[in-house]
Amino acid sequence: MAKQSKRYRKLSEKRKEDPLPVAAAVNVLKGYAGTKFDQTVEIAMRLGIDQSQADQIVRGSIVLPHGIGKQQRVVVFAKGAKADEAREAGADFVGEEDLAEKIKGGWTEFDACIAAPDMMKLVGPLGKVLGPRGLMPSPRAGTVTPDVGATVREYKAGKVEFRNDKAGNVQAAVGKLSFDAQKLADNIQAFVDKVLALKPSAIKGTYVKSAHISATMSPSVRLAV
Repeated sequence: MAKQSKRYRKLSEKRKEDPLPVAAAVNVLKGYAGTKFDQTVEIAMRLGIDQSQADQIVRGSIVLPHGIGKQQRVVVFAKGAKADEAREAGADFVGEEDLAEKIKGGWTEFDACIAAPDMMKLVGPLGKVLGPRGLMPSPRAGTVTPDVGATVREYKAGKVEFRNDKAGNVQAAVGKLSFDAQKLADNIQAFVDKVLALKPSAIKGTYVKSAHISATMSPSVRLAV
């Protein structure tokens, strides 16, 4: 277990255990500031799903209203006009076999991977590398698409992907601690609303068991969802 700093332990003593509305939770979190760098804010939601059931997988993506405070690195599998479209939209790396070989060699220094539909025969074998890192293109996440240019622009604008893990949790970055409180609250609420909208029809009982926001070096704050 990582050793907690004196600052972290002191903040933990002040932590409120009761769930708070989004705006109030953001104010508490911003009160934990004090590091020399701009901390990333994340949300984690524990869902009452059975992840072993295919009809209870919660997966999606969302373009947050105010971005996430960092420029995402985007790679695209495309050729011809689609490759040109991706480059014009700001993709960091566009390729075919050359990109596949680079990834097979272990290169995953990017935040999103997009593929035109005719590239999936090339992309499919990369699942063992990309899958565990949450980078495998898929139609459901919107990263296998004929409209590669628009998708690249969305990720550059702050689109985030999420998928429940084996414990039924979904999490994602929703901004920086330096964000205006209202903008941070907008991003968090947008993410919560998206997850709520994806509730599987097969769910029986409580869907969202708990939700917390936290910054890189701060205790979490529980949300009232």
